[in-house]
Amino acid sequence: MNLEGRIVRLRAVEPEDAELLYAWENDTSVWSVSGTTEPFSRAQMERFIAAQLQGGDLFRTGQLRLIVETRAEARPVGIADLFEFDPLNRRAGLGILIHDADDRGRGYASDAVETLCGYARERLRLHQLWCNVGTDNAASLGLFRRTGFVPAGIKRQWLWTPEGYRDEMLMQKILE
Repeated sequence: MNLEGRIVRLRAVEPEDAELLYAWENDTSVWSVSGTTEPFSRAQMERFIAAQLQGGDLFRTGQLRLIVETRAEARPVGIADLFEFDPLNRRAGLGILIHDADDRGRGYASDAVETLCGYARERLRLHQLWCNVGTDNAASLGLFRRTGFVPAGIKRQWLWTPEGYRDEMLMQKILE
């Protein structure tokens, strides 16, 4: 499956992505936004990919992970997830990571979010998407605001960090 945006393509995870996902998931500099608390093994990444390839569709697993790649070079720059899929209430969480700092600020994340919102609305018939963003993460707050998400509430002292607790904002986008 490929979802075409203006400058990015969202594609299914392939077996050859195992090493890339292993590196990105184990990069401790992004753990604060991904919620990761412990390293992943290569075997775990390979099992995750195998499960996705063996019919691990959103309706069975509650999660869809896609590789974000540039359309021009087909170069992977990040990952996008739909998670906590709720078919009864027609909603899901959305998460995105553009891994390398050099690739941030180039419009890849905005295009990926807009493309995923279109897919969620038109193909999955979802009513809404939501995301959680640390209130000190100005780049992500800006990204989600630019792509039509609105603040829905603040969870006070929600996220523990070595520097102390910080707040998290719940944001929503109604798709209909």
